Amino acid sequence: MEAALISTMDVTGGDQKGSPWAQPRMARPREAPPRWSDFQRDLTEERRRAEYDHRRRRIVINVSGLRLETQPDTLARFPDTLLGDPGRRRQYYDAERREYFFDRHRPSAEAILAFYQTGGKLHRPSEVPLDVFTDELRFFELGDDVIANYRRKEGFGAASSQSLAPSACCGKLWLFLEFPKSSLWAKVYAVLCVGFILLSISSLCLETLPSFSERVQDPEVEFTTEFFWIETVCVAWFTLEVVLRFVACPRKKDYFRSVLNVFDVLAIVPYFITVSVVLASDWETSGLYRKASLTLRLMRLVRVLRIFKLSRYSEGLKMMGSTLAGSGSDIGMLLVFMVILVILFASAIYFVEQLQPEDSESHFSSIPDAFWWAIVTMVTLGYGDTYPQTGAGKFVGSLCALAGILTISLPVPVIVTQFDRLYNQKMEKDWEERGKKDATTDDDEEVD
Repeated sequence: MEAALISTMDVTGGDQKGSPWAQPRMARPREAPPRWSDFQRDLTEERRRAEYDHRRRRIVINVSGLRLETQPDTLARFPDTLLGDPGRRRQYYDAERREYFFDRHRPSAEAILAFYQTGGKLHRPSEVPLDVFTDELRFFELGDDVIANYRRKEGFGAASSQSLAPSACCGKLWLFLEFPKSSLWAKVYAVLCVGFILLSISSLCLETLPSFSERVQDPEVEFTTEFFWIETVCVAWFTLEVVLRFVACPRKKDYFRSVLNVFDVLAIVPYFITVSVVLASDWETSGLYRKASLTLRLMRLVRVLRIFKLSRYSEGLKMMGSTLAGSGSDIGMLLVFMVILVILFASAIYFVEQLQPEDSESHFSSIPDAFWWAIVTMVTLGYGDTYPQTGAGKFVGSLCALAGILTISLPVPVIVTQFDRLYNQKMEKDWEERGKKDATTDDDEEVD
């Protein structure tokens, strides 16, 4: 009987020890092991869902075959533009390819997309012309302010943005004086100015010839020679030009901030000082003019500055001046290095040349006297008036020449790049002005 009870409890899952409180165990169904196909199906479905969510957060822009991807939030930074406004860009959406297609200039596309990604920084690719890139900016509706700032950064629109004088007459006079291409008479005036500048410089050079210099140096006849009258006519023209420019200048306070205007004034001041000294004294008896003759002649050397007036009428000289002004920091760095090397090699050559035998005399009496040798050696001129005589001195001279070549060559690429950028700006500006003239001519022909 007891054995039967134990056997029954074993079958029903009771306690093997026969406890009356033991609960019977329920039989659990076995779960089937996961199949590899089910795992692949779940993984594929998860990937599809992730790809669908990613597509919803991504915009594809196709510009003539160049596919660009970005986020909607990136384009939404500028909602007033074509790409930033979903309603305006909807007309370019290709539902089949799920992308926005634009039949536009491909090289400009990345720069325009970078405008949205960088928060408004616009950089034109170097291989894209200015007018083409400007057309793309207008098509994508980046705004007039963005285009104006971009053109200002590229160096365009400075002349047109300059405010003219309040008076209409002064404004026309300013255009006449500053912009030779504004009218036919402005071109004629520019030609006359160039003629007077060349005449003045030629007179300055010719009066130093031996056949004229002896007669000109005589104070009694100096103010009766043909050179004096040529100088008087030229100074009268330059004075009239300075007065007219100052009267017509839109901003009188900024007039003397221009280097060319300062040169204009300095070029005529020595003439008036010289004439004033002569007229204010009886130089035939007092000899005041003879005492001040050397000083006045040195002051008249400033007349050479008139050569810079040619830059007003030469685009090449303007570009050269702008290049040097834009490369001022690099040129300053070059001068600092040159000064350091000159002092270094001048000191070295002086002490090295002192080691030569006593019967031979050194060409370098002091370190400042060796500065000249160091400079002409570094710029590879080598006049030969002073030179090292010892082997160690020749070695120092070789190092000086090599150091000069390396130092001078460092800022050259920067200066060339600056000049190339300004030259490209000028060519693009001329091309743009030529296009405007052609468009105006075509409109006039259509009206006729």
